[in-house]
Amino acid sequence: MIQHSPSATVHGNAHLPLHGAANPSSTCEGTSPGSFANRAQVGGPLSFSSPDTPGMPAPSDKTAWDFLPAGWLVESVASWRDGCAGHNRPDVGLYIRAVAPAGFVPVTQLEHARLGLVTPQMRRVAEREPHLSAEQVRDEVAAGRMVIPANRVHLGYQLDPMCIGRASLTKINANMGASPVSSGTDEEVEKLKWAERWGADTVMDLSTGGDLDACRDAIIRNSKVPIGTVPIYSMIIGRKIEDLDESIILGTLKHQAQQGVDYFTIHAGVLREHLPFIKDRLIGIVSRGGSLLAKWMLVHNSQNPMYVGWERICDVMREFDVTFSIGDGLRPGGLADATDRAQLAELATLGELTERAWRKGVQVMIEGPGHVPFDQIEFNMKLQRRLCHGAPFYVLGPLVTDIFPGYDHITSCIGATSAAYHGASMLCYVTPKEHLGLPKKDDVKQGCIAYKIAAHAADVALGIPGTRDRDDALTKARAALNWERHFELSFDPDTARAYHDEDLDVDTDFCAMCGHDWCSVRISKEIQEFASGKAEGFERGKPVRSAALTPEQQEILAKRGVLSPDEIHKLASKTRQAVGADEGKASCHSDYVDADAAKAAQGSKLVQLNTAPAHNIPSHDSVI
Repeated sequence: MIQHSPSATVHGNAHLPLHGAANPSSTCEGTSPGSFANRAQVGGPLSFSSPDTPGMPAPSDKTAWDFLPAGWLVESVASWRDGCAGHNRPDVGLYIRAVAPAGFVPVTQLEHARLGLVTPQMRRVAEREPHLSAEQVRDEVAAGRMVIPANRVHLGYQLDPMCIGRASLTKINANMGASPVSSGTDEEVEKLKWAERWGADTVMDLSTGGDLDACRDAIIRNSKVPIGTVPIYSMIIGRKIEDLDESIILGTLKHQAQQGVDYFTIHAGVLREHLPFIKDRLIGIVSRGGSLLAKWMLVHNSQNPMYVGWERICDVMREFDVTFSIGDGLRPGGLADATDRAQLAELATLGELTERAWRKGVQVMIEGPGHVPFDQIEFNMKLQRRLCHGAPFYVLGPLVTDIFPGYDHITSCIGATSAAYHGASMLCYVTPKEHLGLPKKDDVKQGCIAYKIAAHAADVALGIPGTRDRDDALTKARAALNWERHFELSFDPDTARAYHDEDLDVDTDFCAMCGHDWCSVRISKEIQEFASGKAEGFERGKPVRSAALTPEQQEILAKRGVLSPDEIHKLASKTRQAVGADEGKASCHSDYVDADAAKAAQGSKLVQLNTAPAHNIPSHDSVI
C-alpha cells in the first residue's frame, strides 16, 4: 500500500494538509498528491476516515470484543503463513481470537470471526475488495466494524457475499417494493435486476401491498445481492397495530429468516420516554415503523415490545445469521427537526442495542438520518461512531434541503457524499420519486447512479487504494481523444455515447463542445513537450463514423430527463379525474389553451378572493 508522509508538503507557495492516507491511484499517476484523509488504520477505528473538525466526538474505545457472551475468553495468537521449504513462520504481528465454552458451534459470521476462522464468505469479500486480505476482513467482522449480510438460506440460491464497513468500499442500497396502489411481484423482480445492473450492492423490499410473501420469495430467489426487509410491515397485514404481540413478532421474523432475508430493520430504539421529544417537531415521526410502534406504546401504555424482547429477537436472527439493521424510527423528516433531542436519544439507545446483539453473536449495522443540513452531517456520522462503537452506519441520503421534490436524488446524494466521507459505510439511495410516489424503473436507475457517484467520490477522497484507477484510465482516453475507450470506461456508456452522437456522430480528434479550432485537448496533444494524450495503449485510430444509435440510446435522447405535457398529464391521473377531464386534457392547463381561449379568459370577469385574513391584514370593513 502506497503511503504519503503525514507531514505537509509544499506545492508552489501552498502547504498541502496531507494526513497520510493512501493514494487512490495504484501507481500514483498524475500530479495529485493523493488523499488528504487520515492515514488508513485497517484494524483500528480509523480504517479509512476523514480528519475530525475540532469539537467532533472521538471514536469509541470499545469494539465488539468488549461485548462477548458470558463464559468466553480472549487470547493473542501469532498469525502464520507458509514459508520456504514447507516451513511456517509467523506473519507480521498478532491477532486476537476468542475461546468459546466447550461444545459451542459457531453459526454467524461474527462468531466465526471471533474464533479466528476465515469463512468462504470472508474469502469472497476479500476477492471483491482487493485492498483487503481475508484475514483483515475476518478481524474487522470480529471487531463489529464490518458485517457480511448472508442468510444461510440465501447462500443456497444466487447470493454473492459482500461486506459493509469502513475498511471496505462504500456501498449503496436500493429500496423497492409493491404498495397497495402500485406495482406487483413481476415488476419488483424486474426492478431488482435493474438495480443490480446499475450498481446496487443491496436491495430492500419495502412492500406494503399485494402478496408480500410471494414478492419477497421471488426477490430473494432471483437476487445476487443481500436483501433487507422491515418485518413490521408484514406483522400488521390483516390486523391492527394494537394487536401486535411477541408471538406475532417472533413468528414473522422466523418466517422471513427461513425465506432467506439477509438483514432486518428493527425499530427497537424508539422508547416510550422518547415520545414527548416529538411534540415540537414540524413533521413528527416520518418512519413508518417508528410511527406504528409509537402508536402501540401509547395505546398499551407500555415499552416498545421490540426493545423488551430484544434477546429473543437476537436468538431468531442468530439461527439464520440475519444481520441487524437497527432502525432509526425517530429520524428527522425535515431540516428543522435534524439532530434534535429525539433523534439523539434514540441513537444512544441504538448503541445499547448494539452491545446486547453482539453479546448474542449477531451482526449489527445502524440506520441513520434522512434530512440533515450540510453543516451537521459530520457530527451525526461521528457521534454514531462513538455511541455505537464503530458498527457500520447505513444512512438515507441525507437530504441537505427540502424544497426540491422531483430532484431529491440530487439533494440527497450531495449529503450522501459528505456522510460517506465522514463515516457512513452504506448509503440508501433516494430516487426522483422520493416523497412523491413509488419509484419506477428509470427512477431506480437515476437513484442508483446518483449514489454510485456519491460512494465513489467518497472512496477516492478517503484514499482507498485503487479507487481512482478507472478515473485515471478515462482521463487518459479523454486526453487521447479515444472516444470508444472513453465510453467503455464510463459508468453508463449508452448515455455517454448518445449524448456525444447527438451533436457529432463521427469520432474525430476534437469534441463538439469546442470544435476543432478551439479544442484544448487536441492542442495539448499536439504539443510535444506535454505528456498528455500520449499514454501507451490509449492512442486513437483514424476518425470513424459511429454506428447508428441503439433504440435505448435514442430513448435516452428523446427523454433527456424531461417529461412532455402529454406524459405529465397522463401520469397525473388523479388530477385528471378530480377536474372531470376525459382522456383528453383538462382545459385548465395553460399548455393546452390556445391564443383565442387565453384572450377570452383574460376578458372574463374574475372573482376577487379576499386573502387579507390569511395574511393577518385587517379587512376594509374592520378599519375604524
